[in-house]
Amino acid sequence: MPVLLAFMEFTETKLKGAFLVRLKKIEDNRGFFARGWCRDEFAAHGLNPNMLQLNVGFSPRKGTLRGMHYQEAPHAEAKFVRCTRGAIYDVIIDLRRESPTHGQWLGAELTQDNGTMLYAPEGFAHGYQTLTDDADMYYMTTAMFARDASKGVRHNDPAFGIQWPLPVSVISEPDQKWPDHRP
Repeated sequence: MPVLLAFMEFTETKLKGAFLVRLKKIEDNRGFFARGWCRDEFAAHGLNPNMLQLNVGFSPRKGTLRGMHYQEAPHAEAKFVRCTRGAIYDVIIDLRRESPTHGQWLGAELTQDNGTMLYAPEGFAHGYQTLTDDADMYYMTTAMFARDASKGVRHNDPAFGIQWPLPVSVISEPDQKWPDHRP
């Protein structure tokens, strides 16, 4: 059995089961090389390693907000998010009723330079706000998109009190109309 080398750094957040994952960059005069995903390292940390889909997003305007989205069971999905150009403020909310951190949120700045990624387990809502113009991001999910299971909560729902870093410059009409969360 091969020895598993650690090519990523995993740090559990205050939200049970959610992790910040940092690239371990190997740098030289060519730039750097890093592992951005490894099924075995995810499994070794108790995270769902069964990523099925890769989604990408681009937002041309600073302050754009997307979210807060999730899928209900049996289509609940874990997400693994990375910003590849510019910067985003990535936010997750623990919606798992049985969780000791139910109703709490966490925000993390993900940038093209800091090598930080965010893992949210099943049962979390996810969204982000762009901190720069021309921001690119991607996220992998453990479930395929299921329109009938797709739900959300409002980015400014008082039940959560999320502190966004910028005024919202662009947001979709559906994201403005999610209902208040009922604990």
